[in-house]
Amino acid sequence: MNIFQLSCFLAVAEYLNFAQAAQSLHVTHPAVSQQIQSLEKELNVKLFRRTTRTVRLTEEGKAFLRDAQQIVALSERAKKRFGNAMDGNIETLTIGCYNFPCMVLLSDALEVLRSIRPELHPRLQTIPFQHIYRMLEEEDLDAVVGFRESAKMKIKAQYKEITEVPLVCICSCKHPLAGRSEVSLEELRNEKLVLLVPAKATISIVQMQGQLMGERPPSEFYFCESAEAITVLVTAGYGVSVLPDSLVPDSPLIAKIPLKDTAPMSFGIYYKTVQDNPALKAFIQCVKDNFANEG
Repeated sequence: MNIFQLSCFLAVAEYLNFAQAAQSLHVTHPAVSQQIQSLEKELNVKLFRRTTRTVRLTEEGKAFLRDAQQIVALSERAKKRFGNAMDGNIETLTIGCYNFPCMVLLSDALEVLRSIRPELHPRLQTIPFQHIYRMLEEEDLDAVVGFRESAKMKIKAQYKEITEVPLVCICSCKHPLAGRSEVSLEELRNEKLVLLVPAKATISIVQMQGQLMGERPPSEFYFCESAEAITVLVTAGYGVSVLPDSLVPDSPLIAKIPLKDTAPMSFGIYYKTVQDNPALKAFIQCVKDNFANEG
């Protein structure tokens, strides 16, 4: 058993698709299949139940999942702890985001950070939503940048709000709603919807999507794994969507319409502590100042 085998197992467990797991690991589909087969042979259990259409964790696979997560997390923690010595005491700051658009919002702040701490080596990671806060709690990340989550999640970290982001309806520029100055959620209940798959969305976005869906039939919805994919289907006229404004790329093919009577989403930084971490403290201040200047 090795870390690569466990990484393959975790990727397949996340995507429940061997091809997507291979793509996320930047290896071939057969390579992932071979690693899973070797792991199953070593453990003498079947970890996945595979058919021509679906992949599911077996009960043994579900039981092994937490063990695999802990082993990989310990490995990453050891690399982080001793990596500085191997790199000549390079100062690092590991920042997690659960999607690329959130990461893009940091570019200006990171430019300022580079000017005041040129010796710092930021490490940016996009991490699936269902893992990112566990990695923060286990100190595999110094900070998580994203939207504030429901208190029900009980995230064991501090939160610093940076800005508020309004929700917008997005539709094709050819859609009848495109010329509107604002629209209500109630008006969207008759529209076909393009939504984020729940596994790729924050709890707050999942709840908002649930309000829109109501009890409508599945044929009324199209699900995507990223905001970028949503914009493609919206542009093609498959339906409308509701997203935080900052996640929607500017495009002449898409109309962004403000939503009436909806509260903006809080956008900020989760972190455990800035004590003994001056780089994190400087990063938070740079992000805060950057958004204040833009406002």
